[in-house]
Amino acid sequence: MRRRQFIAVLSLALGWPSALQAQQPKKVARVGFLATGSLDAPETRTSLEAFRQGLRELGYLEGENIIIEVRAADLKVERFPALANELVGLNVDIIVALNSLSGRAAKQATSTIPIVVPVMGDPVEDGLVVSLAHPGGNVTGLTFLGPQLVPKRLALLKEALPLAAHVAVLWHPHAYGERTMDDMVEETKTAGKALGLQLRFVAVQDANDLDRAFSAIDAARVNAIIVFPSPMLFNNRRHIVDLSQKLRLPLISMAKEFVQLGGLMSYGADITDFIRRGATYVDKILKGAKPADLPVEQPTKFGLSINLKAAKELGISIPATLLARADEVIE
Repeated sequence: MRRRQFIAVLSLALGWPSALQAQQPKKVARVGFLATGSLDAPETRTSLEAFRQGLRELGYLEGENIIIEVRAADLKVERFPALANELVGLNVDIIVALNSLSGRAAKQATSTIPIVVPVMGDPVEDGLVVSLAHPGGNVTGLTFLGPQLVPKRLALLKEALPLAAHVAVLWHPHAYGERTMDDMVEETKTAGKALGLQLRFVAVQDANDLDRAFSAIDAARVNAIIVFPSPMLFNNRRHIVDLSQKLRLPLISMAKEFVQLGGLMSYGADITDFIRRGATYVDKILKGAKPADLPVEQPTKFGLSINLKAAKELGISIPATLLARADEVIE
């Protein structure tokens, strides 16, 4: 009897660690989310909801197996370093920095915490990764191919407005890294020359500079406006579209959100969907993958959006061949 009791007690004792381990709650992942706009801005809410949707699709429920620590820069990009350091101080498992600027701030703040950047311009030129196929550090994510698509937008604008000769280029010089912005400018100049367009580059430093910029555009007597990729310009798209409408100037951009507000055309990848898909990188990293080994995803589909209502108000007749290629037509 004593022998049996001893074996039973010993078995119970040996079983305790596994029993206790089984009772331990699963680790709740803590993810930092670094946004450009303010917490209550529509852009921030849309981005955050897209990310949450991506997480839900992968089985993550906020408050149960994942916590999202949101920090917003209120459109003041100079706040990115402090906010990134704050997230590092919280010892988050991953930082999701929405764009190249916030991604660079996060990378400067930590070399060990994985960073996912869902909306990168040219991540190699911006110094975020070594290469698209092999990022090589603690940063990975998705790129929308910033400089490469600007000539395509100019060509589409010329197709819609064959008589256009002067085009204003609205750009934010510090939207991405210096080399990326230089490439974007040079690609645009080359494309403009090939299309017989005279380009007037109008730089915008921040949101408060937009009214001044459009006064310069008005004085330049251009036929249309092309908007460069930029988180700051994207977050101020409502004001940009309003200003272009006051001047009765057609506007083309990279994002369909400009067209939905009254811009004429857009051509590019779906940025909101990029943010949703950024959750797949978070999932892989939480399951043990290293950012250095996760290739940067490039877009395989680009959408053309056209606002026919805006065209009619401007007296523009969009060619049927162009309309036939549109993925979204707003009437």
